[in-house]
Amino acid sequence: MKNKIDHDTDLEKALEADLLREYGPLLTGNSLCKALGYPSLEALRQAVARHKVPVPVFSLPNRRGKFALSKDVATWLADQRNRAV
Repeated sequence: MKNKIDHDTDLEKALEADLLREYGPLLTGNSLCKALGYPSLEALRQAVARHKVPVPVFSLPNRRGKFALSKDVATWLADQRNRAV
């Protein structure tokens, strides 16, 4: 039987692989909203403005919107799941 650390790492890697396959290395807009569980883009925008987004978000030169890495989102999701069990 795997220990908890291996299981946590497996979950994080699986989530990251799913996010990378679905969205690529960067999430933005609707994909970021959906992955983090915000009910709307406006809710995500407000969270960004209030510095309440649970993962690092950043801007890119000559691009509109805010971005987050799929890896950061996967790590946060795995952590939230592990806190619940």
